[in-house]
Amino acid sequence: MRDFTRKDFLNLFLGGGALGLVASTVYPVLRYLLPPEQVEAEPDALKVGAVKDFAVGTSKIVKFGPKPIIVIRDVKGNFHALTATCTHLDCIVQYSKDADLVWCACHGGKYDLSGKNISGPPPRPLTQLDVRVAGGDVTVVKTA
Repeated sequence: MRDFTRKDFLNLFLGGGALGLVASTVYPVLRYLLPPEQVEAEPDALKVGAVKDFAVGTSKIVKFGPKPIIVIRDVKGNFHALTATCTHLDCIVQYSKDADLVWCACHGGKYDLSGKNISGPPPRPLTQLDVRVAGGDVTVVKTA
């Protein structure tokens, strides 16, 4: 067995120091480039505004937890709420007052006001949410 020499000690000391220097430089850079995943709250209900904020034949896109939803007041004055991302390629959908339906401008997909896909490439319907109007406020509630 070989004796542990002064040269071995210096090599170990300098190697450990160099490794510590690299780690203390690389770790902050990696933490900056890879930020921690942020967990967003997933509420069961969200007040989206007052009834007077929704003119007949208009819609509003709001964030419901991590995902956008579209709240629609149709031409008859009824409220509807659907997930706002197209089931084809996740584009944001829009309400068309003239056709009284929801459509995706990316590839022309169309949904009725219950979220059912009625034309175009979307493979699945949009998820429908409950809308409750009470005391002049419009609240969207996640369905069970």
